[in-house]
Amino acid sequence: MYPEPARHAPAERALEVHYPAPIAPAATAPTPLAPVQPGSIPSVASIVLPDGRVVTGYAINPAQPEPLAAKPPVSRAAVNIALGGVGFLAVCGGLILLTSFIAALTALITQLITLAAVIFGGWIAVQVFSTRSHQSGTTVNIRKAIFKRNHFHH
Repeated sequence: MYPEPARHAPAERALEVHYPAPIAPAATAPTPLAPVQPGSIPSVASIVLPDGRVVTGYAINPAQPEPLAAKPPVSRAAVNIALGGVGFLAVCGGLILLTSFIAALTALITQLITLAAVIFGGWIAVQVFSTRSHQSGTTVNIRKAIFKRNHFHH
């Protein structure tokens, strides 16, 4: 279905070499150069090279970049986001402390109620299970007694 690939010996391979062709520059009218007098006469500098040659030329001051507009180092949006995060963390910390305080207060109230129940229950147990001889007051055995006008006669 598909044709067999042709097998060539290494010596039979053709070698093609492409050389780039230069493109002719577009013909433009040269702009006339107008002589411009410098604001001040530049200073001439001479440098002696290690091999003894002397090179003389004008010192060129490097071009100073234009100052950037006064821009804060950090954007306002970044500052607002950071402050929002700090506030959120403070609120979360406060809520955690509030939750811990409420849990501790609940535990304290529960313990106080349990303590009151134990003390009150112990007092009732002492009252119920104690002997009658330790009670204060007068004990009267009523066998044949007469009550007249809420007054006891023996």
